[in-house]
Order: sequence, then C-alpha cells, then structure tokens
Amino acid sequence: MRLLLTIFAGALFVSASVSAGAAALGSSARSVIPSDVQQIISVDYRQVLNSQTATELHDRVLPDNLKQFENALKGIGINPQQDIDQLTFVAFREKSELRTVGVAQGEFSLKKVLSRFKARKIAPTKFHTSLLYPMGNGMTMSLLDESTMLFGDPTGVKSALSARDGDTRSLNSNSQILDLMPAVDSGAVWSVLDSKGTQTMLSSAMGDVAGMSEYQTLSKRLLSSRYAMNFGSGVNFDLDVITSDNMTATTLSTLARAGVMFKKTQATGVEKMALDNMTVDSDSNQLKFHFKSDEKQFQSLLNSDLFAAMIR
Repeated sequence: MRLLLTIFAGALFVSASVSAGAAALGSSARSVIPSDVQQIISVDYRQVLNSQTATELHDRVLPDNLKQFENALKGIGINPQQDIDQLTFVAFREKSELRTVGVAQGEFSLKKVLSRFKARKIAPTKFHTSLLYPMGNGMTMSLLDESTMLFGDPTGVKSALSARDGDTRSLNSNSQILDLMPAVDSGAVWSVLDSKGTQTMLSSAMGDVAGMSEYQTLSKRLLSSRYAMNFGSGVNFDLDVITSDNMTATTLSTLARAGVMFKKTQATGVEKMALDNMTVDSDSNQLKFHFKSDEKQFQSLLNSDLFAAMIR
C-alpha cells in the first residue's frame, strides 16, 4: 500500500460516474516537453472531480511542489477545479539540473487572464516568438494557444519553448517515453518515467526490500515505467516497470511478493485489507503491480491512522 500512496502523492518528481475518457496530451503540450525527460505526470481534473474519493485523495496528499503550481494558476485568476481539464507536470534534465514545468489545458478565459495582468500593469517580455508573463512566486507563464498554457520557473519555461522551437530536441525524439504513453494516457492520473526516475521511485516504494543487495543489483536493470490510476469503478491502480530481461522482472516480482506476504503476517484491519487488494506479478520483461478497491474500502483507508502515518 505504501507503493500506491507514494506514487500518487507525487513523490516521483524526484527533485466517477466519470466523464468521457481522459484526453492524451495535445500537440501544443507535447511540443514543449524536452527530450531528456525524467517524468511526465498528468491529472485529468474532470475525472478526478467526478469522484469524491479521488478529490479527497488529491486534497490530502498532493505534495508541496505540485501545490505551488496550482497556487500559481490561482494567482492569475485561474481556478484549476473549474477552468482546467488537464494539468501536466514535466520533470526534465538540463545539464546537471532537474527542472519542472507545468502545462495546463482547459477552457480558461484568456481575456480574463490578460486583463488581470494589464490591471496590475504587468508587461510581458519576449522570448523567441513567445510572450512571457510573470505569475508571482518566481514563476513565469506563456500561452501556447487559446487553450494551453506553459508555466514554471523562467529557465525551465525558456528551455521548454526552445524545445518547441527546434533549438533543442523535444519529446518527439524520445521514442522510449513516447512508446510508454498510449497504454496509460487515458487514466484519471497517469505517469511515465525514464530509467533513473523509475529506479528512484521503485526504491522508495519497495521499503525494506530496497536495502537488499540482490535488489540493488536488479535495480540497475530498470529501463522505464508507467502507471495509471482510475476511479470509474472503485479505485484501480496499475504500474508496469519495464526491465532489461524476463529474469529481472521475475526476480523482482518474487522479492516484491515476499515483502507483501511478510507485511500481511503483521497487518490487521485496514492495512491487511489494503495488502489483500494488491497483487504483484511479472509478464515477460515487465514487473506489474495492481491495486483494486471499492469506494467504501478506500474511504476506510483514507480515514485510518495508517494513511495518516504514511503521508505525514
């Protein structure tokens, strides 16, 4: 269960009757993602808001770095819960640094946003062909089209625009990440990670198992990962970790199952329920985690002391 909460909380940024299915990243959003991406995580606000459980989970575990992005939008008159359809966060490497930018897609009023800047006598600066507006809290924004906004720290935003303008390579040149996305990008919450991001995520999520020498060796063979979380019929979470070979996936699956079984011998109540609802398996060169719970069970977890301790 630690795995599920670790991932949804956004710790991976190493640094519902439900409406119609989530849309994949739009072309404008995809164009500003640099090639050397460590993680993409996307939240479909329409799906999340149509699920009481998803909304409560979002409100309680969203980490500070992602809250800063939401607050920055609110600061320019955009309400994420009302105006945003999809909010995507991208962590990418630039030389030796890891930078993060956000891309908001929705039906926000451009006139309202620009009028707010004008009323505050905030003038834009120009970068290539784009106008950059200061948002406060050290962030900058740029409108990519009528329904897409790029924002983040000024250096990160300029790097993203440089990728779009062809000065540096964009996501379209990273086939490894692109190939991961179609299997998950209809999820209410979904993410893809490269090798380094996957190693950091899984080591954090595996707990005591990550300290074993055998795991340390195997972790070097992790190539990438993807996950999706949905709330259409209870809570469903699926994580695929792509490894270099079948044997690595099988051995990691054995280690993870042993860890779950050991926890079960000590667990009671809601913790045991959570562990009973998680399965670990392997398929070819993939390590696969699956969690499924109905709304009532998951609400019990959200209100438990165990949940409070895991997100403290």
